[in-house]
Amino acid sequence: MKKQVSMLCAALAACVLLYGCGDKTDTAASTGGNAAASKIVVGLDDNFPPMGFRDEKNELVGFDIDLAKEAAKRLGADVEFKPIDWNAKEAELNGKRVDALWNGLTITEKRKENIAFTAPYLENRQIVVTTAASPIKTKADLAGKVVGLQEGSSAVDAVEADPSGKTFKELKKFADNVAALMDLSAGRLDAIVVDEIVGRYYISKKPNEYKVLDENFGTEEYGVGVRKDDTELLAKLQKAMDEMKKDGAAARISNQWFGKDIVK
Repeated sequence: MKKQVSMLCAALAACVLLYGCGDKTDTAASTGGNAAASKIVVGLDDNFPPMGFRDEKNELVGFDIDLAKEAAKRLGADVEFKPIDWNAKEAELNGKRVDALWNGLTITEKRKENIAFTAPYLENRQIVVTTAASPIKTKADLAGKVVGLQEGSSAVDAVEADPSGKTFKELKKFADNVAALMDLSAGRLDAIVVDEIVGRYYISKKPNEYKVLDENFGTEEYGVGVRKDDTELLAKLQKAMDEMKKDGAAARISNQWFGKDIVK
């Protein structure tokens, strides 16, 4: 009798253990594996001012850096900023090496196939920058010219979707916009296509060296990207962003970087 009771207790204990383990697994899977995360790893291009870049002390700073820090604080989580190859950003995100992409990430239908986005928080245009002395005045003048842009950026899609993009002599892709601007200044490029927010930041540093054409390659919107199955993190980030817009925190950060509130 004692042996039967002992065997029954052991069986019950095993069932309880299995039930408990199964419950935890289901919970983690249903929330994208990030429900109990105490840290959010943000992937970014660390050479993308004023959104995210390194200052003279080699510290990461920028508009999106400050937004992400404020959002993480409201979520009670630490935030780690991880520089990545921006051209491989979707692989970094879906490979779970980062939890979010927050660095002037343009919302596109193509990216929506692999990334879940928050609501847009900034509006941006793809502008054309030339040297101040350049005779180029319109997109039509880019025919037969060498044009540069950042590889993996939304500028690539914008140019390839525009009929004038097919008239270029060459479309050169760079690791970052700084390298493209250096080639523009050196005469190896005739123009570059770049996010307006980033391009105008660079131009403000050397106002007499560059000019911006009146025409552009389209308007777009920035959003924060997370894995498609990480619905809980997406909802929490959206709630934090909504609160930041409502209570003025987002406007304060925008004024610090742009001199005015440009948050949507």
